[in-house]
Amino acid sequence: MKLKIAVPSKGRISDPSINILEKAGLGLKDNSNRKLISATHNKDIDVMFARASDIPEFVDNGIVDMGITGVDLIKESESNVVELVDLHIGQTELVIASPEESNINSIEDVTSDMVIATEFPVLTKKYLNKHRLDLKIVKLSGSTEIAPFIGVADLISDLSSTGTTLKMNHLKVIDTILNSTIKLITNEESYKNKKNLVEAVATSIEGVIEAESKKLLMMNVKSSDLDKVKEVMPSMTGPTISEVLSEEKTVAIQAVVDESQVFELVNDLRNAGAKDILVVPIERII
Repeated sequence: MKLKIAVPSKGRISDPSINILEKAGLGLKDNSNRKLISATHNKDIDVMFARASDIPEFVDNGIVDMGITGVDLIKESESNVVELVDLHIGQTELVIASPEESNINSIEDVTSDMVIATEFPVLTKKYLNKHRLDLKIVKLSGSTEIAPFIGVADLISDLSSTGTTLKMNHLKVIDTILNSTIKLITNEESYKNKKNLVEAVATSIEGVIEAESKKLLMMNVKSSDLDKVKEVMPSMTGPTISEVLSEEKTVAIQAVVDESQVFELVNDLRNAGAKDILVVPIERII
């Protein structure tokens, strides 16, 4: 039986999700017209395109085996899924916001006679219950930020990644309901019956995520300078050293390092005697 993975058909996380699958070795055979289902380079794995908001329920109900979607949508749908990997993309917050000119500056200023508009009624209701507030919730399917200015609501509950849209619409954040990111998910049945494939996909994607913050350093070093270079060379498990056939006794060194270390490290390595230094991107670390 094939493994099906649901990915968002459109929106800000669609292309990054597909890109991660491709780096993980699951490139789509036909991504030109976004068919409902596309084969991948693995004959046992297909990708299905769906609305991001539908993916948690599709996974929960076994329509697909795995999916890529946001934590906000998982929690809002109250789906029973297993979160496997944080893709570290699509970071956003579900916030409560009020008009800048209002006297509502914190959750303590909110009263139960107010109205709140949102695309996330379930999460909003749970948040209000936690604060013992019984507001009327108006569900909207878009343009939530205009609700306070057309008389629909006093407050809104909406997603915000940078806060720019809220500021442009003269809204201020008074509290945060949820911090969200994009996750790779599965269901218990698929994890049990297709465990090898599920774990293979999760491991490959984890390798892609891990590699994004790493670089491979390659260099040549005179044997007489080797100890000095090793002193300044960090590595995941220690550098790989091999002999180079040359007139002067020389070794080649390879090491995986954090990208944030590369700038200073290259200069330190040069001062220690390293030459022919190469900085190489890494696709996956397994």
